[in-house]
Amino acid sequence: MSAGTEPEPLRIEGDPAMGAAAERVRLAEVTTEPVSVARMVEAVADPRCGAVVTFDGVVRDHDGGRGVERLEYSAHPGAAAVMLEVAHEISARYPDTLIAVAHRYGPLEIGDSALACAVAAPHRKQAFVACDDLVDTVKQRLPIWKLQVFDDGESEWVGALG
Repeated sequence: MSAGTEPEPLRIEGDPAMGAAAERVRLAEVTTEPVSVARMVEAVADPRCGAVVTFDGVVRDHDGGRGVERLEYSAHPGAAAVMLEVAHEISARYPDTLIAVAHRYGPLEIGDSALACAVAAPHRKQAFVACDDLVDTVKQRLPIWKLQVFDDGESEWVGALG
């Protein structure tokens, strides 16, 4: 941004009303079923929105210089309620957004999606900012832990929070 230039506003005057925060959370779940960005995009599809920003957190084959063979996520029994709470908070914080978010638990292989989300908004800036905040907040607050199994046969538990 150049000197003297105002940052782009997150809300543009004249945009259509998107509804109450609770009705703008289209999907928020913690599941053992595969999760996909495509499903999240479908959940937030809306003709009022000109931007859809997504995040796909996939299992990678390394961590801290060690090869990872697979992961297993464990979820607290209250994780689904926390996910819904987080989605509602983000929806309230960004009033022109539609939100879909899911985190998978159980055994996952390299390349599987663990966290997928989509945020739709009339314009790109609010969708980007809200999606970034959504992912950060889920990672900070969702009570999920992962067991990493390394290719040398060792394993370690890692708090997925943070």
